[in-house]
Amino acid sequence: MNLEEKLQYYRKRKKIVPSRNMIKTAAQIEGIRKAGQINGQVLDAVDQIIKPGISTEEINRVVHETTIRLGGTPATLGFEGYPKSVCTSVNDVICHGIPSEDQILMEGDIINVDATTIVDGYYGDASRMYCIGQVSEQAEKLVRVTKECLDLSLKEVKPESFLGNIGAVIQAHARANGFSVVADICGHGVGVGFHEKPYVCHVGKRNTGMMLFPGMIFTIEPMINAGRQDWFVDEDDGWTIYTDDGSLSAQWEYTILVTETGYEILSK
Repeated sequence: MNLEEKLQYYRKRKKIVPSRNMIKTAAQIEGIRKAGQINGQVLDAVDQIIKPGISTEEINRVVHETTIRLGGTPATLGFEGYPKSVCTSVNDVICHGIPSEDQILMEGDIINVDATTIVDGYYGDASRMYCIGQVSEQAEKLVRVTKECLDLSLKEVKPESFLGNIGAVIQAHARANGFSVVADICGHGVGVGFHEKPYVCHVGKRNTGMMLFPGMIFTIEPMINAGRQDWFVDEDDGWTIYTDDGSLSAQWEYTILVTETGYEILSK
């Protein structure tokens, strides 16, 4: 069966299938691939400078300048009022941390740096975790297990699989290691827009949710907490999301393309 026939076949059997605009054209895929590659180069620049003693604003400056130099635009800058070119989430910040001259990275910190780059109208999105100097045993384990959750989930990305399989494997691995998954902050479609459908939950049941087909592009970005999954938003800045119990949180994010045989990482 061709793609349209497959979609119709599963739709008649009451499966959730993607709409046609969730399946990217060859030209769109190539544009998103280029944006993802440049986004990866931006994070590579962060690799070179991140260390104890620098401010998160210095990370923002490097991200902004590198993005512009490579021909891109920082997607977060000005997005719904967000004031910076990158998100820097330290220790108990789950996501959307705002860079600041006053926030200095210290030995033992963990930080997620989340960059999204627009190139020729297409979006690449990824984040990396960094351990600053010598970190605690718990922090090291949390960062490592979160990356393992992402890596395990990639094995579930293939044609005619289900989004629920991605969430199921992440949830199982996190819980087996004594951690919790932030259930209601999800991955998302990306590429033509910053945030598109489908939503990619990091908890789930196998063989449930939307089915996957070649040409779908989305992020997988598990947010794993050392304590409870509960969170709150900073009332002052309206962006920074903290763990409710003050526990550490970690996140890794890739942009993924579903291919005919499995997956391709477009940005990491």
